[in-house]
Amino acid sequence: MFQAGSRYANAGTYQVTLPDASVVVVTRTPLRALRPPIGWHRRIEGERLDLIAYQFLRDATRAWELCDTNNAMAPDALASRDLIGIPDVGR
Repeated sequence: MFQAGSRYANAGTYQVTLPDASVVVVTRTPLRALRPPIGWHRRIEGERLDLIAYQFLRDATRAWELCDTNNAMAPDALASRDLIGIPDVGR
């Protein structure tokens, strides 16, 4: 369902019954690895997280690791931050 390397790849799923009695499968919120940043990047206005991830992690799809390192569940939560903590390149 998710690409290898996605923060949701190993999160698991469960079923929820909706008020109309239909059943849907939902993805669990993944546990985040608490890793301290190895450095900081001063973000310029409008700079996208996928570009920062590519610059430092060599993979734009790893932008979610920036979120984990900065204790942010969603990329939008980092939009107002001037400094972005950079995780170790290794997984």
